[in-house]
Amino acid sequence: MNNKKVILISVDGMRPDGFLNCKNAYIEQIMEKAYYTLDGKTILPSVTLPCHMSLFHSTTPERHGITTNIYLPMARPINGLFEQLKNAGKVCAMYYGWEPLRDVSRPGSLKFAEYINAYTEESADTSLTDSALARIRKSKPDFVFLYMVDTDEKGGHENGWMTDGYLKRISIAVDNIRRVIEECGDEYTVVITADHGGHDRTHGTDLPEDTTIPMFYIGEDFEAGKRFTGGSILDIIPTIAKIMDVLPADEWEGTSVI
Repeated sequence: MNNKKVILISVDGMRPDGFLNCKNAYIEQIMEKAYYTLDGKTILPSVTLPCHMSLFHSTTPERHGITTNIYLPMARPINGLFEQLKNAGKVCAMYYGWEPLRDVSRPGSLKFAEYINAYTEESADTSLTDSALARIRKSKPDFVFLYMVDTDEKGGHENGWMTDGYLKRISIAVDNIRRVIEECGDEYTVVITADHGGHDRTHGTDLPEDTTIPMFYIGEDFEAGKRFTGGSILDIIPTIAKIMDVLPADEWEGTSVI
């Protein structure tokens, strides 16, 4: 087993065209550093908790059973990425701005975690990035999940997808991604994705605006500056497991991109 470490960043509701049009100069550097797609697909319904359950368990809602933002225990439990990493002796951390996401990991699978309510601060995403970076400096956890919610709640739902208010929130997320890459990119592989997109002031449908997501893989296992087509949100944790030389769960349905 190797000692490679990974940071996974999920930017809630970030459409690929929102990423491209947020007017942040660092987006070009991300694409120069990453093996990436701008036309990946999420699952249906394109809603936050079902999407993240599919992300972390590499199965569709038909298998894990979560179809709304209300968590229900799985009738036939599946180990997700956190559980597979813990079983392999890895240390995991999670920083998140939407409380229901606590259920993407089972009790006991996290060593470090912090939740910040998005509406208690001007930029919960920035505060969570501060906390994640402080923990990385102190403890060097093997896997860190950093979830940014302001893009969805304060951007898309409050202002509308592709409005100036939405694009501003994506630009702030990109600023925080830059901080993570610049500080941790030499020691960690950094994976960036979204759970879903959005249209008007909502999401959850099968419209391309809701279901198309970007994915970026930055690290020594990937060809920098190369764009690939397609890809699924289900492929992300099999890829991370392969990077970290950890066995996938038998039930995972996605395929590693390496």
